[in-house]
Amino acid sequence: MDRIKDVILTSCLILCPVIGVLWALNVPQMFGMGLVTQQVVAIMLGIAVCAGLLSHPYFKRYIWIDVIIAIIAAFCWFWYAWNFREWMVTMAFRTPDMWIPGAIALVSLAEGLRKTMGLIIAALVWVIAAYGFFGDMVPGMLQASVFAPTRTIMYLYADSNGVPGLVITVIVTLVLPFMVFGKVLEIANGMTFFNNLALSAVGHRRGGPAKVAIVASGFFGTMSGSTVANIMSTGIFTIPMMIRTGMTRVQAAAIEAVASNGGQIAPPIMGATAFIMAEMLQVPYSDIVKAATIPAILYFLTLFFKVDALATANGLQGLGRSEIPSFRETLKGGWEILISIGVLLYLLFATGFNPGLCALISSGMMLVVYAIKIRFKFDVPVLISAMISLGRELAPLLLIGGAAGVIIGLMNSTGFAFQLSLALTHMASAYGIFALLLLSALVAIILGMGMPTAAVYIVLVTVVAPTMIELGVAPMAAHMFLLYFGLMSMVTPPIAIGSIVAARLAEANMWSTGFLGLRIGIVAYVLPFVWAFNPALLLDGSMLEVAIVASNALAGSYLLKLSMLPSPIIGVPSWLYGKLIMVLGLAVMSATAIFGSASIAAVAATIAAILLAMIISKQTSQIRQKASTET
Repeated sequence: MDRIKDVILTSCLILCPVIGVLWALNVPQMFGMGLVTQQVVAIMLGIAVCAGLLSHPYFKRYIWIDVIIAIIAAFCWFWYAWNFREWMVTMAFRTPDMWIPGAIALVSLAEGLRKTMGLIIAALVWVIAAYGFFGDMVPGMLQASVFAPTRTIMYLYADSNGVPGLVITVIVTLVLPFMVFGKVLEIANGMTFFNNLALSAVGHRRGGPAKVAIVASGFFGTMSGSTVANIMSTGIFTIPMMIRTGMTRVQAAAIEAVASNGGQIAPPIMGATAFIMAEMLQVPYSDIVKAATIPAILYFLTLFFKVDALATANGLQGLGRSEIPSFRETLKGGWEILISIGVLLYLLFATGFNPGLCALISSGMMLVVYAIKIRFKFDVPVLISAMISLGRELAPLLLIGGAAGVIIGLMNSTGFAFQLSLALTHMASAYGIFALLLLSALVAIILGMGMPTAAVYIVLVTVVAPTMIELGVAPMAAHMFLLYFGLMSMVTPPIAIGSIVAARLAEANMWSTGFLGLRIGIVAYVLPFVWAFNPALLLDGSMLEVAIVASNALAGSYLLKLSMLPSPIIGVPSWLYGKLIMVLGLAVMSATAIFGSASIAAVAATIAAILLAMIISKQTSQIRQKASTET
């Protein structure tokens, strides 16, 4: 029976992405199959629930019980797909043959989520579900409008505002194709190519391996769409290299976690979340890329500065020339990867194709060129393993997408979303817009713990973004704000899943890694507040306003670098010096938000920061020269 369970589980993991890819390529329509997206979503969700339930069985001795439960759960989702057309007309009758399978399907979804993603996120779904059924008993302003139980079940099970709604549809049609692109990139040795490319570019510089981690993780992360997957792909190369050349284990883990996390805010792909944002905002994809450019540059530039400071403080050097691959040989060995990425960008920006289709076309091209390169001598077990791995990554994402549909559906149907927006509006009226932004950031970080970026972004923009926009935050700024804070939950203690994974790879302390990651990635916690008050940071303003805010941020980021160095001032301890300079750096970075987008005070802050940086750098250089002479 164990063998049957393994066969069913493996089949589910392979079938799930295959069905999604066939749907994205319009294959069913080519054969005259009159399917709609909700039917395909339900089929894939049924397969994902089956895989989730079988991945962690209840009864190891009586495995057949788990197999039966998983098959029944999958059948309940298939039942909706089979009856979709008829139910669209008869939904209001809510007969037992409709709502009983619906109830089983929803319970199995929550249980599959618990088994694959843990208790916390499943508990959130159960709490929201309880509110959806019994919220009319809650006193005060949070009292809910509750429907009849059978109506609530059918609303969640079969309505486009429930589980088979926007979130999971976006995962199937947009996120999955880019996951395929990332997997093909792995098959074509893309990670090795990016690592070698980064080594040849910055490996010889001070603290070279750490800078390699930044470049390689940024390249790969923009396409992988998963902080953990990025860490596992790049970290196995970069973390040991950083430790071997002098970085502490904690430093190596923190650098890799923050660098890998930043890939999803780096244009042009942004881990596929940019396409979701474009759809939510109803703007061209190019507008999202343009808005994300300056913050992404500042994120990685500040990280680069801080890594250089750590390398200086540790007295590190770059790698020897013998350890650095040739730039020309690296390009020669991976030219098909660059061409495929170029084709992807051309299709995205120069054609009207669906972004998911663009990703699949580019994936197919990369795979074909790679096949010709290796003379079609594929390692079949490796290909099968890659497909199973893709299914293992996709199935939990589908379960989370379904859970997000439950949360969003109940928030809307019970009126909770409106009541929450009203409460946030009252709070902002009483305490100011900054208090609302601070609370929104905390909510984003808490909800983001353990959830993929795309899922938490959609939940947050549904609940929080309307209030932010109503109170004067620009729509693009509000969406980017929530994206950043949802993403930063991956490296923010106490959960900090990205930091935990990196710490395990480095055999470092989880807590030390998390707090150091928070410090070296601090710019990502500050910049969203800046553009909420001054959207010029997102290129929404005059050239003068953009130039001032960019100068502020750049000068502030350099002061943040200096805060990581030992104190050059006699009598001032390094810990106090570091905190003072860090506060000054953050203040300069926030100058336009504090004083205005084109104020004289903001310009003066930049000039003062530059002068201070020059004085500190000169003092530090003199101390080093003196120490070198004495040695």
